[in-house]
Amino acid sequence: MKKILAAAGAVVVAFGAYAAPIATHAASPALVPLSRIQPGDLIRGQTFSAVYYYGVDGFRYVFPNDKTYFTWYADFSTVKFISDTDLQTIQIGGNVTYKPGVRMIKINSDPKTYAVDAGGTLRWVASEQAATALYGSDWNKMIDDVPDAFFPNYKQGGADIEQASDFDKANAEAEATDIGRDKDLKAPVAVSATDAGFSPATVTVTVKTPVKFTNNGTANHAATGDDLSWGTGTMKPGQSFEHYFKKAGTYTYSDTLYPNLKGTIVVQ
Repeated sequence: MKKILAAAGAVVVAFGAYAAPIATHAASPALVPLSRIQPGDLIRGQTFSAVYYYGVDGFRYVFPNDKTYFTWYADFSTVKFISDTDLQTIQIGGNVTYKPGVRMIKINSDPKTYAVDAGGTLRWVASEQAATALYGSDWNKMIDDVPDAFFPNYKQGGADIEQASDFDKANAEAEATDIGRDKDLKAPVAVSATDAGFSPATVTVTVKTPVKFTNNGTANHAATGDDLSWGTGTMKPGQSFEHYFKKAGTYTYSDTLYPNLKGTIVVQ
């Protein structure tokens, strides 16, 4: 079978790890208060044109360029403008990857062309016959060049596609009903930091579930891992901070401002 070593695709300019040069509207509409932003919303600030997907985990995920965006959405009509101040309170979770099944991608430093499967998993399309069967006779027009800086956002190691039956393209696209599902995002487990201590003092979460610390006290608080590998930083009353614990284990922590206040996170 003929190997696909390279393919033509529009060159995408890298503007930075979390910058999206997308023009959403000619003029800014009325600002939406943060209290009305819901998981699954598309948001952007007042000053910069970067567009974000707001996840159920409470993080914002940036579209690195317009090509990524248009694999998921047809236009910008649902983008909500929020104040720059509100936007800064939402932590960045990472970049959005291409919607599975829609287009293929490659980078200049790698001759292989990849189909995108669930969760941003890359699968090498190893033959022209497979590419034609899956993406049509003009398959070479269904490939986008992804800047090297964004390539690590995708998962390597997906099974090669030697023939069309190796990849259920239609199902991959249908299963990715939204970005949150494709990324397997989960709502955070809440921990309240009060002047009397952390509540609950011990929580158990899975590896893919974030923990959200909120200062519900009257003084500043700062949860910091006893091994100093993570910390919320100083949270003023009402402020929050979320953290993903990426490895299973038991994580003990204390309040650096009030060391007698302690807690434990059990990650399974």
